[in-house]
This record gives sequence, structure tokens and C-alpha cells, in this order.
Amino acid sequence: RVAPLMRILLLTPPMTQLNTPYPATAYLTGFLRERGYAETVQADPALELVLRLFSPSGLKRVREVVVQKTNRTLSPSAKHFLEFFSEIEVVAPAAIRFLQGKDPSLALRIASREFLPEGPRFIAVQQWEESFEGGLDVAFGALGVQDRAKFLASLFLDDLADAVRDGVDGRFEFSRYGEKLAASQPSFDPLARALAEKPTLVDEMLEEITAELMERHRPDVVAMTAPFPGNVYAAFRMARTIRAQAPGAKLLLGGGYVNTELRELREQRVFDFFDFVTLDDGERPILCLLEHLEGKRPISGLFRTYVREGGEVRLITAPGLHDIPHAQAGTPCYDGLPLDRYLSLLEMLNPMHRIWSDGRWNKLTLAHGCYWKKCNFCDVTLDYIGRYDPQPAARIVDQMEALIAQTGQSGFHFVDEAAPPALLKGMAEEILRRGLVVTWWGNVRFEKTFTPELAELLARSGCVAVSGGLEVASDRLLKLMQKGVTVEQVARVTRAFTNAGILVHAYLMFGFPTQTEQETVDALERVRQLFAAGCIQSAFWHRFAVTAHSPIGKNPAAFGISLLPETEVTFSRNDLAFHDPVGTDHDSLGVGLKKALYNYMHGLGLEEDVRVWFEEELDPPQVPPELVEIALESLPLAKY
Repeated sequence: RVAPLMRILLLTPPMTQLNTPYPATAYLTGFLRERGYAETVQADPALELVLRLFSPSGLKRVREVVVQKTNRTLSPSAKHFLEFFSEIEVVAPAAIRFLQGKDPSLALRIASREFLPEGPRFIAVQQWEESFEGGLDVAFGALGVQDRAKFLASLFLDDLADAVRDGVDGRFEFSRYGEKLAASQPSFDPLARALAEKPTLVDEMLEEITAELMERHRPDVVAMTAPFPGNVYAAFRMARTIRAQAPGAKLLLGGGYVNTELRELREQRVFDFFDFVTLDDGERPILCLLEHLEGKRPISGLFRTYVREGGEVRLITAPGLHDIPHAQAGTPCYDGLPLDRYLSLLEMLNPMHRIWSDGRWNKLTLAHGCYWKKCNFCDVTLDYIGRYDPQPAARIVDQMEALIAQTGQSGFHFVDEAAPPALLKGMAEEILRRGLVVTWWGNVRFEKTFTPELAELLARSGCVAVSGGLEVASDRLLKLMQKGVTVEQVARVTRAFTNAGILVHAYLMFGFPTQTEQETVDALERVRQLFAAGCIQSAFWHRFAVTAHSPIGKNPAAFGISLLPETEVTFSRNDLAFHDPVGTDHDSLGVGLKKALYNYMHGLGLEEDVRVWFEEELDPPQVPPELVEIALESLPLAKY
């Protein structure tokens, strides 16, 4: 007798970005099917949840909940939702259809500003019209009707999301759900309490979607990936629904959140919801797990897998096993994901920023881990950073061709921690050799290897944007964190990209150990000069955090700080509280830093003294006003 095929369902719980699938399930679907698990399927309940919430029937259910609140407790967004509900109910499906790319002619009506009920989020439009002489006509250009409509429709959806958050479920956001219940929570208690509460409407819809998925696919194994803390609450709620409906199904939890935050897991209650929790790359652990469930491997033969045995949580890693080489991990498979239903959102006019949320991208990885792996703030002690394993350039382009044939889309986002320059060069040459027409972008280190010649080669192969870490924009602190770059070097590299027609986004950081108020002001001045010189077009300030798996977290004294006492950890551990004797008020400075960037990204305020963005009185920057200009003198003139 032939044993029945094992049915496997792979899920990403709400919430993640809405413009493209999170790639983990596509990676594992392709891998498992190539390994003979033909009954592997995947679904995106996050997308389904949003589409259901904002469908006509879903909006009626939202309204029923919101009207139960008194006017005294309603937020402006919720009040607007009730006041204009009859119009919202009619136009919401049309706006979603437009953002899915299915009804481009609707752009003319949306852009007229007479079609969508405009709530609090549209205050941004008024601000733009005050900032630009000529209003949105100038901001978008004479031929920007589609972009203008997409911007307005995105604000309309944001208004609806605000109404749901304020009037239905305070945990709900488009890109995260219940994040605070899981992020660096030493105890499982907050999550357990939330799961024990009466379900909100959002919870009820998620349970309905989960039950429908189980009925449709009838899986033997359900594997969920939780890439971020904002996926965890939904993962546990879905697991409880699955337990009730299909008690014989085995449940598995993995993903980026697990890999970083659950490495000290001792909480038994997690295993009331999940049978197995796996760490790091999922291919080998899930392969071993499936073989175990098929009776081919004892439980002692699992790989980096938590189980509950005898009332205790233990991690099993059989000796002699190793990860699947990156080149053997298969080609991602998007079969089963509704690629025509994702929403392209445009919430900022900045051309680089929109790449994250506008349009659908095939996700690929050039190399596992990071080839640099020296940055002291990074989780270099963990597998996803520390184990560097590149694949050949020809194989990468093979995967690109396969995904184009599979999805009909020729856009690619390389999700590497830092794409290796030599591998990018080889890939670009292979793309050009094959005459392949693609569009791609990814994350890099702003190192001197990226010469103007290499930047031009990458642009010819289809590169349209790069992002990379400038971090603190201070040479002293860059050296302390072992970033391996200087501000002047970053200026030359980013300008080389810009000259080649490639948009540049810089990751910035404030609040690094021993960073002074003056260094923060000086960092903003360097960033202002980079924007003014056309080196970067987009940036984002991150508040520094000490993580448990970084060199700073392992040896804080070497960086001039001390860790604060921790409570007992049985669940999640990542961000660590610390004391910096320098005593800079980074929270206050952060408001001005972010205000400055918002304006710089839209070409505003670049000639102003950087101190205008701060409420407090600060000393003037001590950076030469021509610092970036001098650094760029050796570069060839811009081509664009």
C-alpha cells in the first residue's frame, strides 16, 4: 500500500506589508515541493483579513461595533467613518480595486478630490499644497494622475485603518498586529491575557479565515512564520482556532521573531498552541520534522527544534546534521498566493520610499548571511548574519528567469543583509549577457568597492535603488561600531549610485552608546549636506537599541554602557535596557531628527540651519560646510 501524501499548509499570520507577499512561505513551498512534498500549499491570511475588513459586508460589521461607542470616546477617524459611512461603503471596494491595479481609469475620479470622503489623514494633502506652490500638480507633475490617485486612495485606506484601530481593535495596524504583546516580553502572561479576552471583530474575522483555510486544505501539518513581533499574536490566535477545528494537525512556529527573541524559550504554554518551534533557517528543521512525523526519524533526530517533553521545554539538535546549502534551497514558488489582489500603496511622495509599498516584487536572496558581519550593533552571533553562504551568479539569474515565468513580474527585491559587490557584479554581467530585462533593488554596504563604473554596470542591468547603513553619520562612532566606512566614503559611493540613476536610501541611527548632543547635531548636518548634494534621496532614523545577540549586548562595558537588571525570562528576550553615563536626551532629539528628514526627503529646508528642527537650544554644528562637497571633487560629473 502507498502511504497518503502529507498535506502541508504554510502561513504568514497578520500583519505584514500589503503590496507583496512575505517571502518565507514561497521559499519553503519551492523547497519542499522540490524535495517531494507535492501537497505543500501556502496562503496569506493577512491580505485576506484586510480585504475582508474593507469589503462592503466587513465595513458594515465595523460600523456595528463603532456605533456602540459614545461620541465622547470616538477619535476623529472613527467619527469621520460613521459620518460618511454611506459614501465609504460605496467607494471603498472601488478604491481597493484601483490599488490592486485592476481599474486604472478610476484614477481620474479619485484625483478630482470629489470621489473619496477625506478624513483626518488628508491633512497631509493640505500641508503639501501649502508647501508646494501649485499644490499636488507640482508635486506629482503634469502627467501624474495615476500617482496622485494612488496617493489619495492610500490616505483613504489609512483613514479606514485608523477607524478600525480606534473604534474596533487598538492592536490593529496595516503592518503589525498586537506587536507590544510579543516584542521583548520576558513573560508569556501579556499574550496569554490578550488571547483569553473576548475576541474583537478583527479577531473574529481572522478566526473565520483560519477555519476556511483548514476546511479548504485539510492539512496534516500547519507551519507558520512569524517574521516580526507584529505577527505573533495572530499566529497564536490562529493556532488556537486550528487546535479546535483540527486537533490531529501538527502545528509548527518559526521565522525571524523566533530566531531572535525565543532563543531562551522555557515557557510551556507556548506548546498548548504549537507542537514544535524551530530556530534559524527553516529548510533543514522542517525536513527533519516531516520525516519524524512520517515515522522515518526519531524525535531525537530533529534539528534546532523546541519540543515539550515531560513538562519541560527542550531544544533538540541531532549531532551530525547541518543546514541546507543556500544554492540547494530551491527556487521560491508563489503558487497559491493571489498576486493580483495585493495593494500598491503610495503614502509618501519620496520616490525611494514608495518602492517599499508600491508595486509587487519577487523576493530573492543572493547569499545567506552577511559577508562583513563586524558591526557591533548587529546580531552577528546569530546564524542569519554569521553564516555567510553565497550562491553562483548564474544560478541567481536562473531563479530570476524562473520567477518571471511563474509570476509574470520582472521586478526583484534582493533581501540580503548586505549584497556582496562581487556577486552583484557577476549577476549584472550575467543579466546583460542573457539580454534579460529586469528591475531590481536591494541592500548594500556603502563601501569603496562600489565605484562609479560598477554603479553604472548595475544600473544597466536593471538596478533602480539601493539602501544601506550610514547609521550615526559620525566617523568616531562609525569606527566604534566597526561599520567599516567613513562619512566621506559614503558621500562618494552614494553619489556614484545617484550619478548612475540609482535611488539611494540611507539607514540612520541615533542614541548610540556615548553619542553626545553635539555629535547628533553634527550627524544631521552631514545628512543635510548629503541630501543637498544629491547623494541620497531618502533616509530613516532608527532609535538605537542594544540587542541580546550583538557584540554590544554581549560586552556592554567595552562601549561605555551598563545593562540594567532583567526580570526572569521564560518567553521573549531581545532588546536590553541600558544606562549610558553620557546622559544625552535622545528621545527629545529624535523628534527634530525625524522632522528634518521628512522635509529633506521632499526637497524642503535644505538651506536651513539644522537647529531649526529642534525645540531645544543647541550649539551650532561643528562640521565644515563644504565637507561633502570636497569629498565629491574626485567623482566624474553626474550623468542624470
